[in-house]
Amino acid sequence: MKIPYTAINPDTLTRMIEELVTRAGTDYGQHEYSVKEKVAQVMARLESGEAEILYDEQQELCEIVPVNTC
Repeated sequence: MKIPYTAINPDTLTRMIEELVTRAGTDYGQHEYSVKEKVAQVMARLESGEAEILYDEQQELCEIVPVNTC
C-alpha cells in the first residue's frame, strides 16, 4: 500500500529517512554526504515523486523505495 509522505508526521518521516540513510551499505560514491544532506536528498525525491513510501500490511513495515519509471 502506498502512503503519501504528507500523511506522516514530519518528525516521524525524518526519523524514517534517517534510519534509511544510516543503514550499513548506504555510503558509496566519490562524495561523502552528512546525514542531514542525505535526509534532504531523500525528502527531495519524495517531494518530486521519484520515491514513495510503501507499507507492507503482512509484515507491518514501511519502506522508502524509488519509483519504478518503466
